[in-house]
Amino acid sequence: MSKRLALPRLFELKAAGEKITMLTAYDYPTALLADKSGIDLLLVGDSLGMAVLGYESTVPVTMEEMLHHTRAAARGAGQTPVVADLPFGSYQTGAGPALANAIRLVKEGGADAVKLEGGAEAANTLAEIVKTGVPVMGHIGVTPQSAALAGGYKVQGRDEAGARALLRAALSLQEAGAFAVVLECVAAEAAAWISRQLRIPAIGIGSSGDCDGQVLVCYDMLGLTCGFIPSFVKKYAGFAGDAQRAFAAYAEEVRSGVFPAREQSFFMLEGEARKLEDS
Repeated sequence: MSKRLALPRLFELKAAGEKITMLTAYDYPTALLADKSGIDLLLVGDSLGMAVLGYESTVPVTMEEMLHHTRAAARGAGQTPVVADLPFGSYQTGAGPALANAIRLVKEGGADAVKLEGGAEAANTLAEIVKTGVPVMGHIGVTPQSAALAGGYKVQGRDEAGARALLRAALSLQEAGAFAVVLECVAAEAAAWISRQLRIPAIGIGSSGDCDGQVLVCYDMLGLTCGFIPSFVKKYAGFAGDAQRAFAAYAEEVRSGVFPAREQSFFMLEGEARKLEDS
């Protein structure tokens, strides 16, 4: 079955009250491991800007960088659908560029769906992409691509007016044809209320356990993030410490001559090395 045909299963999970699992993946081995672990959706997020490329935000991430990482993740994703972020500047200038870039992520990158940020202001663009046959996920609440304009990363929906504004945004995306919407850093009560009002799944990140599913940046939950880690992240491993200790042990063994040992070396056929000395 096509991975894109598997996306309607998300509606079945929501209807059954079963939680949807989503993780970011920026490369082949991470996607491969996530697929083998039974993750429902993989996101090649523009969060790769900070997680992998060392940028200070998602804004500098280019289409070419998104295509490169989407191709790698798609090769490892197996039967897990891959959603790829449309990076900043790839869809804000109109439906034409948005359509072209969404199609590139599917045709060249191997994505099964794309994601874009914004509420009512993004709904028309989202609808035009859906018309081409490309499934689209929405993203509201804290939207990293425009966080600087909004005064930084602040929890959304803390009062009634804010919660109702978020619901209107989510409904506009739903009516435009989004198959799901990410709620980022939305107050728990508001996120739960919005999730109940929607026909489509609401995937939370920093928005409580009352959403229809959850997404985390894989490097954050693995303890591999080198910079800031949001307070809503739960670390399931501490790979950064293990990696640093392994690198230090390797460096020490190379410098002391312990590595490589005989068992990590290859040798000439018997008697052949003597010929080199005799010549």
